[in-house]
Amino acid sequence: MKIWISSLRDVHDAHAQSAPDRVVSLLSPGSDFPAFDGYGDDRHMRVEINDILEDREGRPAPGTHHVENLIGFLKDWRTDESLLVHCWAGMSRSTATAMIAACLHNPDTDEAEVGAALAAASPTAFPNTRIVSIADEMLRRGGRMAKAAEKIRSDESRLTEIYRVAEANPFFIPAKFNGET
Repeated sequence: MKIWISSLRDVHDAHAQSAPDRVVSLLSPGSDFPAFDGYGDDRHMRVEINDILEDREGRPAPGTHHVENLIGFLKDWRTDESLLVHCWAGMSRSTATAMIAACLHNPDTDEAEVGAALAAASPTAFPNTRIVSIADEMLRRGGRMAKAAEKIRSDESRLTEIYRVAEANPFFIPAKFNGET
């Protein structure tokens, strides 16, 4: 199946199109989270998390507990079903989480392949490197996930596109790579 990535604006349309088994919503603390009929806490994870790379006054950066909770929720997702991940713009927190889900469920896949799939799927993919780096350590990927995320973010044309559109159109990456189950 697929890992869908969306902005908050398009999340209900993406939900209708993807018919996901699980949804991950990543929004800033105090935000109003969308609701999906039939999705309780076991199928819809709501994460209050700032989209920053380091602590700022009154705004803590994503931490280990956020990523531990994400990984715990994603472990129960099956790759034969769709997953929908969204944040405010569908560019940073959501793409980082999609990368985590793909790497978690494809342990023998090269992280650069997952990063390349993410980059090819959308010109606005711009994963939050702090979130990816924490997951990289937890999943014992040896810095390879972080390197793949940094490669995506180092593409200067992505910054131009991000500033031009402000929000991503919904897109997806595969849930399985290299025949993994």
